[in-house]
Amino acid sequence: MVKILVAEDDKALNELVCSMLINSGFEPVSCRDGAKALSSFEEQSFDMVISDIMMPGLDGFVLAEKIRQTDKHIPILFMTALDDKPSKQRGFNSGVDDYVVKPFDADILMLRVRALLRRANIEQSRELVAGNLRMNKDEHTAYISGEELPLTVREFDLLFKLLSFPRRTFTRTQLMDEFWDYDSSATSRTVDVYMSKLREKTACCDGFEIVTVHGLGYKAVLK
Repeated sequence: MVKILVAEDDKALNELVCSMLINSGFEPVSCRDGAKALSSFEEQSFDMVISDIMMPGLDGFVLAEKIRQTDKHIPILFMTALDDKPSKQRGFNSGVDDYVVKPFDADILMLRVRALLRRANIEQSRELVAGNLRMNKDEHTAYISGEELPLTVREFDLLFKLLSFPRRTFTRTQLMDEFWDYDSSATSRTVDVYMSKLREKTACCDGFEIVTVHGLGYKAVLK
């Protein structure tokens, strides 16, 4: 059973979300503050995290950052009343995958949960297909309509990441942290250059496009 950590200090909302998850076939673990949520995450294995931002002890931003230090792939969903751009930017920079703004529709929340879990399963797979593009992670190869696509290792990894989470926005900072690691010469402009190269090399792909999200970063949108 899919196990989901729920961090929400509002007792009524926490119980409501957990009840919805149970009714949808998931196993929620409830926490009422960020510190307890982090402790639970360190002690147990989870498939997803749903978290409020404003919580006592440890807020959602810090919780997400600490989770990302040990797990770069687990889906993290914020449910919050903070709908302003700075909060969203900080959230994405801390490693969050998606937002649901309070008050939210229960059906929409469950759709977001299922979508994130589905994308996580795709990312963990070893082969990916988008239109006439086929990528194999084990072989580090990519083909367009059967013809091999020449990609550097970093170009392959970037493209595979974007296509593993279609419609998810990755900030330039997130991409630099994951794919450039401790390369001090890399800048946000470096990411832009790589994205430009990927657009050129995949121009004849019919299954997706790489979209610039102004002020944030990039995402792949399936056609």
